[in-house]
Amino acid sequence: MGDTVAQVEALRTGGDAVRKQGLDDLAAGTWTLGPHHWERTAVLSHYLAGEWFSVHCFRDAGTGEPICWYVNFELPHRRRDGGIDTMDLALDLVVIPDLAGHHFKDCDEYSRLRRLGVFDDCLDRQVQQARSRAITMLDNSTGPFGAGWPTWAPDPAWPLPLLPDGADRAAEPLAPYRP
Repeated sequence: MGDTVAQVEALRTGGDAVRKQGLDDLAAGTWTLGPHHWERTAVLSHYLAGEWFSVHCFRDAGTGEPICWYVNFELPHRRRDGGIDTMDLALDLVVIPDLAGHHFKDCDEYSRLRRLGVFDDCLDRQVQQARSRAITMLDNSTGPFGAGWPTWAPDPAWPLPLLPDGADRAAEPLAPYRP
């Protein structure tokens, strides 16, 4: 899994200044991908076709206990050999497992990227509409929230999947979204 070098460093150190520099690097187009190994949680992800967010269910990797639902606002995903491509839009919605409470996360980062010109007014309208759709799904217990906490997990006897050759190559850049 790739992430920006600054985000990986911020995860390692907890450094807010490093994370802010990563946003500046993103705006300037000077960021690079770095390796990142997922740990401490298991995640089941749900990507909705054409939607400006994905929904993730996080569990403690050791106990399997639900931690939270996580709505990640992003460009609509695009399938390719070896995976999917999208662009994280910095804004997130964190929901407690029983769906009774939630809060938005990283609003300051989203605002900073708006000020830096990474996200224009057109994209912001899409994000605001996506926020509304996600909250409506949550409030009405529909879509990914409709069946309660997902219980699916891969069979522990399954072999670890291997990525196909070339999956680590950079994908075609995502073109700016224009309705």
